[in-house]
Amino acid sequence: MTELQQLPLFKQIWQESLHWQPNEQQQAKFQRLYTEILLANRQLNLTRIIEPEEFWEKHLWDSLSGVVHLGLKTDNLSVIDIGTGAGFPGVPVAIAFPGWTVTLLDSVQKKMVFLNSLVSAMELENTSLLTERVEMIAQDKKYRESYDISLIRAVASASICAEYALPLLKLGGLAILYRGHWSAEENLSLKTVVEQLGGKIEEVKQLTTPITKSIRNCVYIRKISATPKQYPRAVGIPRQKPL
Repeated sequence: MTELQQLPLFKQIWQESLHWQPNEQQQAKFQRLYTEILLANRQLNLTRIIEPEEFWEKHLWDSLSGVVHLGLKTDNLSVIDIGTGAGFPGVPVAIAFPGWTVTLLDSVQKKMVFLNSLVSAMELENTSLLTERVEMIAQDKKYRESYDISLIRAVASASICAEYALPLLKLGGLAILYRGHWSAEENLSLKTVVEQLGGKIEEVKQLTTPITKSIRNCVYIRKISATPKQYPRAVGIPRQKPL
């Protein structure tokens, strides 16, 4: 592995699979993101996904697959990426949609230090960072009910993700849960939880990744009424006692 590994362009695959493709500036930023993560990965273990095609599919394509169709219709959205980790899906979303404001939220200090330097180096002026637990942020009136879209990928079970995501949304906002396989049983179980939180499952969109042909599902939850004040519950409780 070298520092100068190049990401594939895959212009035709972007266009055919998502009806979108990055411009030259965005492609350069994707490459910079990849290079910076490869360099930082030596100390921080940010991701095990480091081969160019795998990174493209599992970090870039996967991140954008759930939101591209929204971005083609709407500008000036406020977005929060809950449990962003190494910056996914939030950083690719910020690159793809410079008219959106994107907040990266995570409680792991060392990852946020890396992301702070990354955002600065890449001049992502539409991106800000919050280092805190989501249970704390979502009970803070500065952030609660402040976002148009909440993104949550590979953090916890769907019911826990919904408890984290919905309190942060404005009325009418949209939570997007990135999942792998998704069943009718999971959908029924989540429906009950979402109703408690003031939401409604609007759509479950199944996608097939373009290279490895893996199944992905994006669960879209619309906030239709205020989330009761007790949610999210105190730090650690959603994981210990899922709804």
